[in-house]
Amino acid sequence: MGTTQASLLDCLADGPPPLTGTEHLDLGAGAWLEVCRGWLPDWDLFDVLAGGAPWRTEQRPMYDRVVDVPRLLAFYDDLDLPLPHPALVAARVVLDEHYGPVMGEPFRTLGLCCYRDGADSVAWHGDTVGRGARQDTVVAILSLGATRRFGLRPVGGGPGLRLDVRHGDLVVMGGSCQRTWQHCVPKTARPVGARISAQFRARDVR
Repeated sequence: MGTTQASLLDCLADGPPPLTGTEHLDLGAGAWLEVCRGWLPDWDLFDVLAGGAPWRTEQRPMYDRVVDVPRLLAFYDDLDLPLPHPALVAARVVLDEHYGPVMGEPFRTLGLCCYRDGADSVAWHGDTVGRGARQDTVVAILSLGATRRFGLRPVGGGPGLRLDVRHGDLVVMGGSCQRTWQHCVPKTARPVGARISAQFRARDVR
């Protein structure tokens, strides 16, 4: 897999660098995956988000009780509003230039998840709240912090994929991927540090 050599943070004054060096995987049934290793390797963004994002906890019913969602969450529902770090603005510009023609629209929201340790996780799911349940879309995930396993499997069964996603890596799911595949970040018993994922989505896709 290729990498971009320049950090977005180093290029803010001159405009963000183009997104190059991705590996493209055709998953079938109109779904695809792209991975760019080391796209944004600067640790400053992780530190700022870890200490300054408006993190919140959520709860959900499970059987006969209510439990905490095993990760912290933050959400920005309009990318024209101030974001907590200029690198996120630069990243959005690059992603719009690269994937906007495919999507036919810009990225409009930013979701953040903080996996504090190996006990935090997200179960198998697709981003099918809103238009993702019936339309093709693109979801771009920037990973910051500790390395975690990112799993994908086709809906209905079949061979899946496992990626060890490292600090600065970009994973992009497109086409029918949210409807025909599921993804997860499983728990791990290994000692791991905190990881933050920054998810760029179109309007009305969650």
